[in-house]
Amino acid sequence: MSEFRKVRKAVLPVAGLGTRFLPATKVVPKEMLPVVDKPIVQYVVDEAIEAGIEHFVFVTGRNKHVIEDYFDIQYELEATLKARNKNAQLDLLTGMLPKAGTATFTRQQEPHGLGHAVWCAREIVGPEPFALILPDMVMDAEKPCLKGMMEVYDVAGGNVVSVEECDPEQAHKYGIVGVGETVGNGFKITEMVEKPEPGTAPSNYFINGRYILQPEIFPILEKLERGAGDEIQLTDGMLKLARNQDFYGYKFDGQTFDCGSKEGFIIANMALALKREDIRPKVENELKALVASLK
Repeated sequence: MSEFRKVRKAVLPVAGLGTRFLPATKVVPKEMLPVVDKPIVQYVVDEAIEAGIEHFVFVTGRNKHVIEDYFDIQYELEATLKARNKNAQLDLLTGMLPKAGTATFTRQQEPHGLGHAVWCAREIVGPEPFALILPDMVMDAEKPCLKGMMEVYDVAGGNVVSVEECDPEQAHKYGIVGVGETVGNGFKITEMVEKPEPGTAPSNYFINGRYILQPEIFPILEKLERGAGDEIQLTDGMLKLARNQDFYGYKFDGQTFDCGSKEGFIIANMALALKREDIRPKVENELKALVASLK
């Protein structure tokens, strides 16, 4: 049993406009775009539930009410499925719902960046540690990413970020961490550098969209000056928090699909479809035919 305060809540920033997926996202939130047969946001919620998260805080924006409706009961649909004895589909729908009272929605009225979106959840999260999950990043592994991070937190406490390895030549494109001593299944982070100059990165481990943060991040974000893109940058807030609190890294061992990009979204659909026994044979044959037809 960990001696540290339990991580019960997860913050999911879902207020983005999804401009890279226009025109589809003109009326459909990008988080609701399907990967195979589940919306992107369902994958990250499933990951969080498996890691023991009890309460979800969705930071939304205008025209994102569909996400709230998705995590609610749909009486007409469920009644129809029940009347037609489609019990498998009914069980699927009811099984994916968070328990009543465990999903909260708050608005980020203006797009001031990830740090601002996190700050918008401060009153709901309260004075306790929380997970921050970027819903664009769908992760697939034998051990879910957030679950592995929780194991590091149980040993080390503090703040935990998930990292992956990149080609050292590409390190200047990411937020990179310095690697210190081993702690449990993770390591102590010695420094964090956002998009270091080529050849100066302390490692090739980049932050990939999963965090466990202490509530002391909130007053820092509240007073933080705007950074890159004229936005409140979460990385800037973490750098200030790191002056007084330890940060640890968890090396994620699996596949990450950036579903915020068209390429990542398409690859996620193909990769996860191939893991489904019910549809793999057809998909695999079609993909092989497409690849063979490439000139």
